[in-house]
Amino acid sequence: MKLKYLTLACLFLFLTSCSNTNAVTTKVINIKHQQGDVTTIIRKAIENADSKNIKLVFEKGIYTFLPDYAQNKYCYITNHGNGLKKIIFLFDGFDTVEIEGNNSEFIFRGQVAPFQFKNCKKVDVKNLTIDWDIPFSFQGDVTAINKKENWFEIKPYSEGYSWKLKKGRITFPNIDHFEFAALGSTLTFDKDTKQVAYGALDMSLRPNKVVKRSGGILRIYDDNIRKFPTVGTVIHSKGDKEHNRYAPAFQTTNSKNIVFDGIKIHHALGMGFLFERSEDIKILNSGIFIREGSDRAISIIADATHFANCKGDILIENCRLEGMLDDGTNVHGTYVEVNKILDSKTVRVSLNHFEQMGFEFAGKGDEIWFIKNPDPNRKEINTVSSVTVINDKYSDITFTSAIPSDLKTGDILENKTWNPVFTMRGCTIRDHRARNIIIKTPKKIIIENNDLSSMMSSIMLRGETFYWFESGNVEDVIIRNNRFEHCAYGGAKEHAILKVSPRLGKSFDQTITYDRNIVFENNTIKTYDNSIVWADRVDGLIIKNNTIIQTTTEKPQFPKNATFQLFNCTNVEITGNSYKGTVTNNLDADKKSSKGIIIKGNKGFENLKL
Repeated sequence: MKLKYLTLACLFLFLTSCSNTNAVTTKVINIKHQQGDVTTIIRKAIENADSKNIKLVFEKGIYTFLPDYAQNKYCYITNHGNGLKKIIFLFDGFDTVEIEGNNSEFIFRGQVAPFQFKNCKKVDVKNLTIDWDIPFSFQGDVTAINKKENWFEIKPYSEGYSWKLKKGRITFPNIDHFEFAALGSTLTFDKDTKQVAYGALDMSLRPNKVVKRSGGILRIYDDNIRKFPTVGTVIHSKGDKEHNRYAPAFQTTNSKNIVFDGIKIHHALGMGFLFERSEDIKILNSGIFIREGSDRAISIIADATHFANCKGDILIENCRLEGMLDDGTNVHGTYVEVNKILDSKTVRVSLNHFEQMGFEFAGKGDEIWFIKNPDPNRKEINTVSSVTVINDKYSDITFTSAIPSDLKTGDILENKTWNPVFTMRGCTIRDHRARNIIIKTPKKIIIENNDLSSMMSSIMLRGETFYWFESGNVEDVIIRNNRFEHCAYGGAKEHAILKVSPRLGKSFDQTITYDRNIVFENNTIKTYDNSIVWADRVDGLIIKNNTIIQTTTEKPQFPKNATFQLFNCTNVEITGNSYKGTVTNNLDADKKSSKGIIIKGNKGFENLKL
């Protein structure tokens, strides 16, 4: 009996030993808080890690990161400027990367790319705050305007900012020998609420001259002002578009199983979170917003979150996104254009937007849709056998089977494999430029229980076959139980709470159905202006059980717009909605959209009928 127990004990120890041999060993690196630049410490910690599984644990504190000893690499970054970047945290080829910030603050200076994750199998980042000591911004209070003489005056902010007046020209931020070529992209904001100013439009400023006046006032002359700012607003510039998107705070490429939890971003030199060809992503309990008590008008320079050719499940939950100079989230694929047909199985394609150069459109094994104008709909499917990159613009794609015989130069391709399921819930998005949500994926989209306020359309569904070349059409969308308040308050006419409007090149038929199966239900909408839903080329649109309340917070900018505007749509249902307000122009539907439309059970609308 003793021999039996001894044998069992030995077997247990042997199996335990085997299990430990195969166990994942994580290299845990504890970062003690210290003063001064810690860039070198971080770089050495990552480079010297003797495991493909790494965890950085920061003692709570404020850490400074300067560009002097950052790692330099030439980077392709979609929707940003490509080039040599100074990277602080570079993780490439790790099985797992964990970062525990313990609510530390990371303060960056100058042109740096804070985080890059490339070819990682698991990424988990928690509990840290990102900011810059000096923002890449120029801003001031508007004190006077003179439309006849094409000038306006401002009192610029100085404390905490970096700018100079040199030979009649404003330069900023003047850090590490870098300055923008012009004031560039400019927008005005309400000084108290920090919302984009009511009726504001984007401007690109390149002043003829700038004159210093008494009392710290600058008079700015510009013959090409699109719309003069309002006295009392804050005017903000972020530089010329060729240079004002250096890098996102977090860039994740060719990686998967990604979680960002408890992250706060107060400033970044581009987007907040950028994901390229990555899968299964969660952004939880995080925020992008202006630091409490700060006089800054904006948080980050571009989109809060951006997903280009991702797949799997994307979840954004319980997040606060404010003060960005672009969308709250943008989810899309990428269209490439057929440049040349090389043989029966091979085409040369081109990336066509200057901020897409170098983007990885497809890889071996990916399924590709062929889209042949004038019809914008997805047609044949083929599988990629190989990709040969010619340069950052052109690639040759060889398929396993013959390409369609009628494929021609100018047609476009879309990657079928790299499209995600997208869910956003429990988020607040407000006080920023552009749209709350712009999204294009054929897979399931759920947008629910969010608080939304927007300068432009709150939710936009828009594939584009030109300019941005962001694919593609949606096929399964549910927008429910959200609260929309004070939306579409910028100065552009063609916006609504929900806008579905493809942007297709002239070679495509502008009447063919593009988007499908959209449900907009049980939402509460409080807005001063008329437009609620603008839908173009949709097959299957249900607008039901929504509560619409007209407010008096602002004067309507476009009172002739209808509540519901429908163009080239089919299978439309408007039922069970209620309206409280004075708008009587409730429906504008063309002949195609009117055919077979269902309108019933709505309350409070004076003219919701054909």
